[in-house]
Amino acid sequence: MEIQTAEFIISNTDIEKCPLPNKPEFAFIGRSNVGKSSLINMLTGRKELAKISSTPGKTQTINHFLINKSWYLVDLPGYGYASVSKSLKENWSHMIDTYFKNRTNLYCTFVLIDSRLEPQEKDMEFIKRLGSLNIPIALVLTKTDKLKQSELGKSKNKIEKRLLKDWEELPPLFITSSEKKSGRTALLDFIDTAINADREND
Repeated sequence: MEIQTAEFIISNTDIEKCPLPNKPEFAFIGRSNVGKSSLINMLTGRKELAKISSTPGKTQTINHFLINKSWYLVDLPGYGYASVSKSLKENWSHMIDTYFKNRTNLYCTFVLIDSRLEPQEKDMEFIKRLGSLNIPIALVLTKTDKLKQSELGKSKNKIEKRLLKDWEELPPLFITSSEKKSGRTALLDFIDTAINADREND
């Protein structure tokens, strides 16, 4: 897939204000500071489509971007640590939960995981939660340029081993680096295949 156009549509905290669910939707989410905005900008080829910040918890709204005028890329607030109040975290959690339960056009949620860290229980709990809601997911390892190839292999194996404690079958997993632009083709091809498969079934 080639990204021809990428345009911001709306940011909001109310699921009712999201665009009509008449186009395929692919959501991106991860713990705070996992590199989500950098990944979105790398995928779309737009340096400032998603706002990048060194402050965890910067994304506080549901952000819709229309890609190639045919599908939505959705930037969701991070989960886990963020320098915000407990009440705000609870509001985010409710907002995200409502989004997942109601977006009928959601094809897949990409859960971003920092490849440099040991498997984090917050990630595993969130992935398990999506599974309980029957939300199709794929995993995206970020910041892989920071690791040697051997270290990356060990990180991937640890994450897969941890997931197999709860899952009979592993979800798709992508290796990415926003710095080196690696994983871009694989991710976009995955999205393209999902969209085309659905069209063929119509």
